[in-house]
Amino acid sequence: MNRYRPRTLVLELLMVAVGVAFLFPVYALIVLSLKDAGQIASTPLALPAPPTVDNYTEAWSAASLGSALLSSTLVTVVSLVLLIAIGSCGAYFLARRATRLGYGLYILFLLGIVLPFQLGMIPLYNLFSKAELIGTPQALILFYTGIQLPFTIFLYTGFIRALPADYATAALVDGASHFQAYTRIVFPLLRPITGTVLILNAVFIWNDFFTPLLYLGGSDHETIPVRIFAFVGQYVSDYGLVFAGLVLGAIPILLVFLLLQRYVIKGFASGLKG
Repeated sequence: MNRYRPRTLVLELLMVAVGVAFLFPVYALIVLSLKDAGQIASTPLALPAPPTVDNYTEAWSAASLGSALLSSTLVTVVSLVLLIAIGSCGAYFLARRATRLGYGLYILFLLGIVLPFQLGMIPLYNLFSKAELIGTPQALILFYTGIQLPFTIFLYTGFIRALPADYATAALVDGASHFQAYTRIVFPLLRPITGTVLILNAVFIWNDFFTPLLYLGGSDHETIPVRIFAFVGQYVSDYGLVFAGLVLGAIPILLVFLLLQRYVIKGFASGLKG
């Protein structure tokens, strides 16, 4: 039987301190969103007395967060569908084709993870401008699909390599094509890593600020982070509306994360193992 030692107490206190450090920003975010400007200026971190939800209603109407929510959802969902479809197919080819071409392509995708995407911002902007895509959701969808594809293929490839190839081989022997073996046999087995790919990419796309500001700034298709930025001015900033908008913008992606959290660690660890 293990005895309760001073070292255990120190570790428990350390974990409590780490938990408080992680929870404090959430506490500050919620508390400040429930205060008016006077309370924020006088007692920013104290509990609101009394709390008010006026910031939420005003932020929703003033920043047109409803349309921004639709734009963010459209860009995120379409980008995720393309990433999962293209990434899983490409990873299946790279994982099962043990050739120099397959290995070279895999290394090329890994370089896409290492190289900063800022290197291509100006050429991409010029390309989208010539294609008349600036100010449209299509520009963001193409950007996110391309920029997150190397990371997606990296995760899928590692997971597929850890899967036995016997199932797909048996389907091929029975007369199925490679596409049928992939869609009916392999892809259903990729559920854990698909959940990981979905949530990691969704968090990045949903919370990204710079790219939507660059491609959609001033248009009717601005995403939630860009619309919330409208509350921050050079001389005057309404932080109550800012924090209320941040809470409203975080709720959808938080719900997605809670639904898929059991897949994140399992799928990511399997991808690294492979």
